[in-house]
Amino acid sequence: MSSSKADILILTAGFGDGHNSAARNLSIALEKQCPVLCTDPCALGAPWINERLRSFYRGVTTHAPWLWRRIYLSTERQDFSKERLPMMRKPEMMLRDLIQEHQPKAIVSSYPLYPYFLQRIFANGTPKVPVFTVVTDSIEINAAWRKAPTDYWLVTDSRTRDSLIRQGLPETQLVETGFPVNPHFADLAPVSADDSLQPFRVLYFPTAKKPHVRRVAREILDAGHDNVELTIVLGRNVRKLYSRAKEIKDSYPGRVRIKGWTKRVPELLTSHHLVVGKAGGATVHESLAAACPMLIHHLVPGQEEGNLNLLRHLNGGHLADTPGSLSAHIREMLSDNACGWRTMKRSLARHARPNAAQTAANFILSHCS
Repeated sequence: MSSSKADILILTAGFGDGHNSAARNLSIALEKQCPVLCTDPCALGAPWINERLRSFYRGVTTHAPWLWRRIYLSTERQDFSKERLPMMRKPEMMLRDLIQEHQPKAIVSSYPLYPYFLQRIFANGTPKVPVFTVVTDSIEINAAWRKAPTDYWLVTDSRTRDSLIRQGLPETQLVETGFPVNPHFADLAPVSADDSLQPFRVLYFPTAKKPHVRRVAREILDAGHDNVELTIVLGRNVRKLYSRAKEIKDSYPGRVRIKGWTKRVPELLTSHHLVVGKAGGATVHESLAAACPMLIHHLVPGQEEGNLNLLRHLNGGHLADTPGSLSAHIREMLSDNACGWRTMKRSLARHARPNAAQTAANFILSHCS
C-alpha cells in the first residue's frame, strides 16, 4: 500500500513474535474498514543492523535467557525520550518519511520505542495525530512501555491495567482490549470441556534448542501411555530441528505429526487439548483465545514472567521447564477423568477473547478524526 494513502499506520518490529503478531492481526481487523499500512521502520530504515540485532535477540533469549534478563532490567534506568541510539536514527527518519507520505489519521505501535520517535517527529513540525500503543506483554510491564509518550495504551487484561494504574499511569488512557489475536479465532469452536479426550491431542511449539525437542516430545508422549498424540510445529526452525522431530515420529508410529511453517495456528489450537510452548505474548494469548490449557517449557526471565503469571491467575497453565515436570503436569491433568484439564478448560473459556483485534480496531477508529 506504499503507493496510496493509509488512514492508519501500524508500526511493528521483529524482536519477538508478539510485536509482529499483534500488528498483523490488528491490520486484518482494521483493513475491513479503512486503508491500512502495517510496516517495520527498523527493517526498512536499517535492514543490515536490524537483522543482526534480531539474530542477537533470538540467540540470547533462547540460549542465554539470564543475560537477556539483565539487559531487560537495565531499561528501567533509561530515559528513552532523551537517549537516541545511532542505530535508531535511520528508522526514525524512515518513520518520519512514512508519516509525511501517508498523512495517517492515527498511528498504532506494537513496539515500545516508536512512540519516542513520534514525540520527536511531532515536535519538529509534523502534524500530531493520535498514537495508540499496543502493549504485548502482561502484568510485568517494562519501563519502555510504561513511559511511552502515547495517547492510549491498549492492554491485554484487567490485571495488567490495574498494575499500570498503581504505577501512576492515567486510568483514562489505559484501555483493556485483550491481545489482538487473529480475528479468525472468533469463527472457530474450541474443543469442548466435555470432550472424551480419546486421544489427548497435544500441540508443541519447540524453541531452537536442538536437544530439547526429543526430551520434551518424549515426556509428552510417555505421560499418557498410548492415548497421547502429538503435533510438532517447527516454524522457522524446520531445517534445524526436522531430523530430531522425525526421529520422534519414527519412534512413536502413528502418534506424531510434524508441521513446518503454518498459517493455521487458530485451527490447530482450537482442535488440540493442550499446547506446550514458550511464554511469549502471542502464544500465550492465542492459547487463551482458543481456551486451550498451556504448559510452558521455556521462559525468558523478566520479559515473559507476567505472561506466565496471567496464565496461573486464570488457572490456564503452568511452568514445566525442568525434566519430568511436563509429564507430571499432564498426568495430573488427566487423572480422575481429566478433572484438572476440564477445570482449566472451563476457566479459560470464561476469559477467552477471540474478538480482541476487532475490539482494539473499533476503539482506534472511534478516536480518529
